Amino acid sequence: MAHIDYYFTTVSPWAYLAGDRLETMAARHGATVTYKPVDLGKVFSATGGLPLKQRSQARQDYRLQELARAQAKTGLPLTIHPAHFPTNPAPSSYAIIAAQKAGGDTAALVQNVLRACWAEDRNIAEDEVIRDCLSAAGFDPGLADSGLLAGATTYEAYTEEAIQEGVFGSPFYVVDSGQKFWGQDRLDDLESHLAGRL
Repeated sequence: MAHIDYYFTTVSPWAYLAGDRLETMAARHGATVTYKPVDLGKVFSATGGLPLKQRSQARQDYRLQELARAQAKTGLPLTIHPAHFPTNPAPSSYAIIAAQKAGGDTAALVQNVLRACWAEDRNIAEDEVIRDCLSAAGFDPGLADSGLLAGATTYEAYTEEAIQEGVFGSPFYVVDSGQKFWGQDRLDDLESHLAGRL
């Protein structure tokens, strides 16, 4: 049975546009998934990436076109310029880490958080929004508070692990076979790998 470490940041539109495809294909192939939110700024610093505002105008313009195309292909609602982006991804990341440890539908929580940012114009750094996302996924909203210390420690550990694994963007999928896939547009390749075709 394959295992996938899923590295991402909760403010990534590309992670949002992946929808539930990772979970669907993992179920189809009997694979398991561990959700590992990371501090993408630190990942970028270690791997040569640049924060959005520091990229050339050509790259920023291209990103907007790609987002519009990806939205059209997926059919998911998307606000290209959300009201609360960028925002601090750490609080929502801590909640995801605590929820995963508690057990339950972590995938639903991750998608709730991403959707809150990219389709609902909500600030995922705010406690109320995080609590709503937890509740909607069937978790105790109190995890937003109780998981802070452990969440912060694990968040840092996941970030360092990501750097060691060669992760340089979000979303990034690392299979225990050693194969790595960057971006929601590589999910078909990931599935082909799980099926033994790649």
